Amino acid sequence: SLPEDVQYKALKEIPGFENVKMFRPGYAIEYDYFPPVQLKNTLETKLIPGLFFAGQINGTTGYEEAACQGLIAGINACHNLRGREPFTLKRSDAYIGVLIDDLINKGTEEPYRMFTSRAEYRILLRQDNADLRLTEKGYRIGLASEERYRKMMNKKERIDKLVQELSKIKIDPSEVSLVSEDAPGPVRLKEKIPLLKLIKRPRLNISKISSMHDGLKNLISGFENDVIEQADIQIKYETYIEKERNLVSKLESLENFNIPDNFDYNRVKALSAEGREKLKRIKPGTLGQASRISGVSASDISLLMIYLRR
Repeated sequence: SLPEDVQYKALKEIPGFENVKMFRPGYAIEYDYFPPVQLKNTLETKLIPGLFFAGQINGTTGYEEAACQGLIAGINACHNLRGREPFTLKRSDAYIGVLIDDLINKGTEEPYRMFTSRAEYRILLRQDNADLRLTEKGYRIGLASEERYRKMMNKKERIDKLVQELSKIKIDPSEVSLVSEDAPGPVRLKEKIPLLKLIKRPRLNISKISSMHDGLKNLISGFENDVIEQADIQIKYETYIEKERNLVSKLESLENFNIPDNFDYNRVKALSAEGREKLKRIKPGTLGQASRISGVSASDISLLMIYLRR
């Protein structure tokens, strides 16, 4: 971050480097940013309608972070011009949703990077199901082709069909005599067991069990590898996936409580001082957004909910 001439003089001060030649100076980038709490979740600025910010101007660093903001800002700038509904992604939809939600609700004191640890719904936000999560959303706004959308829908239907077929199968102990060798510990079947339960065991999956079961081998031979892999994941982690989906459903009820842009928080007398200050500064669009602001307590949210229901 030092000027080139200063760097050259500094190098010459090092003993033995008196006659040094510098072919390229070292560099560092410094940049200013606008606090991202001034943005809506579409990345439109609250102060100037129609002005969208994306990238380092919002306090982020990294190519992926800039790219995803550019995508969302670009979509919404286009929708704004054409009078369409805003396009947003929730925290349970994509890491893009997590990044933008963090920026507009919490702000940032240092260059922001998107780490997986920032997301509370990591079981839902997997790389293997990105097409299932986002293709339909892309198709609806014209960013995914008809062919791509149909291909994803076909894959989804085939996954459901495979899981349904697998749920009908029960495994006889005599059909899988090798299970005890593949599973940790002495696991020998004593009676018929649903195949789905067997798939959930450690170190077992559809392909491994099919190698010892002709009926299963014949069944999965009619399905593509990515369909089999997705069915495997959905069966094995079903309990955890369902638990996370239920949590999302509970929290999404708060997202349905919209807060007017011009809402006067001073009217809600019982709000905590810190909560009122943060809410007035950030101006969240929904109760769900307000609940994720640092310093806004659960009791503050309850008070707002009661007030907004009137």
